[in-house]
Amino acid sequence: MATQPSTVKVIDQIQVAPPQGSVSTTIVPLTSFDVIWSTCYPVQRIFFYEFPHPTLHFTQTLLPHLKQSLSQTLRHFFPFAGSLTCPPPPHVPYILFNEGDAAVKVVVTESDADFNHLVVGNHARDVKTLQSLVPKLPSIRPSSSSNATHVAPVLAVQFTVFANSGFSVGVTSNHLAGDGRSINHFMKSWASIHKSQQKGQDLITTSSLSLPYCSKDIIEDSNVIASNILKGIQSIGDSGLSGDVPDDDVHVLITFVLKRDEIEKLKHSVKTTQSKNELDQQIHISSFAVTCAFTWVNLMKLHEQINGSPDDDDDDVVYHFLFPVDCRERVLSEIPATYFGNCLTSILVPVKRSELMGESGIVFAAKAIGRKINEAGKLGAMKGLYLENAIPSIMELSKRSPVVTVASSPKFQVYNTDFGWGRPKKFDLVHIGAYRCFSLAESRDDDGGLDIGIVVERDKMDIFSAIFQQQLHTY
Repeated sequence: MATQPSTVKVIDQIQVAPPQGSVSTTIVPLTSFDVIWSTCYPVQRIFFYEFPHPTLHFTQTLLPHLKQSLSQTLRHFFPFAGSLTCPPPPHVPYILFNEGDAAVKVVVTESDADFNHLVVGNHARDVKTLQSLVPKLPSIRPSSSSNATHVAPVLAVQFTVFANSGFSVGVTSNHLAGDGRSINHFMKSWASIHKSQQKGQDLITTSSLSLPYCSKDIIEDSNVIASNILKGIQSIGDSGLSGDVPDDDVHVLITFVLKRDEIEKLKHSVKTTQSKNELDQQIHISSFAVTCAFTWVNLMKLHEQINGSPDDDDDDVVYHFLFPVDCRERVLSEIPATYFGNCLTSILVPVKRSELMGESGIVFAAKAIGRKINEAGKLGAMKGLYLENAIPSIMELSKRSPVVTVASSPKFQVYNTDFGWGRPKKFDLVHIGAYRCFSLAESRDDDGGLDIGIVVERDKMDIFSAIFQQQLHTY
């Protein structure tokens, strides 16, 4: 049964800029690592915090400090206050920080939704309600048919108060500006600056954080590669690009928790089936590998229950899993961990349907993912032809069989985003509803466990839950 629709009332809308004179007018070029994300819907994150006070108390006590600390943070992460500018082809998009009018739009709202329903437990929650808690950001994509220059904000923030219960911080960002590591660095820095300001300081003081490296000069790139990527994206047409996040009463977001002991059982099951050759290859069977394998198999079982299984003759059809690899330090060693922007490549994992859907599907999937993780560290610079052909190749694959992807990473430690009033009660990645995608984060309450976020149609959630539990009890 659908919950009663909630309403959100706008209290205030403001523009928050870096301190005056702290950043000069700057053009931030985009690299091939950036423009490959042109197809992506804006990334939407929500952090929920307890705050058992009236709305007025929030606007009078917390809001001024949040705005001030955001301003100080944007001084260091200034591209987020700029404008994404997409000129006509073949020119490559760029971010323009224009001193005097660069700012982040901040919306302050009040919701009558049940705060406890949104943060307590891992039951299904309406995507429509969650969508109301994140700011809207236009999604602009380079178009071969347009001769106009399109401009859009890079980042927006929404504070939503649930009177006498809590509030949420909704952050929407354009993936062209930065990847998950960059936005996580920004959020942790904002939280750190907010706490340090209470001590009369205005710099990042947490020892584990440092200032972002915003220069693109360290990326060996060329406009030719970036232009070729854009041509490939434009050749697909709008039909090949990602859809919008569902904003209806049909879709729900469910969080499944794989506990630490459950993950260890899965890892043990995979390791005990390794052949001598696989042991010699030292395939890395990590928590990430087994969790992604487990979720991939479950999603494909759901897909086949809904759409029907292929004929036996189609057992050799290849299903694919797509996951991002951070190229900082590990692959491109000259790029620092604090590099601001996108520095990811995507790895495709192919597995035959007969293997993936069989009794040992999770084992096959985990080994396949583990092999690709091993290979990723040996690939060297990951640009060139692969990036140029990546999007068209993936779209072509998705026409033949489903491609499942994963968003975010437990390494981000999102539950450590503490502004001074404690850890978040809940973290959600909302935009995954635009893709055949699931999200991963560390579990808030189970040390070593992982949260898996999935958007499904309401009438399909019981089917998926049954598949999830059945697979869990198999190992």
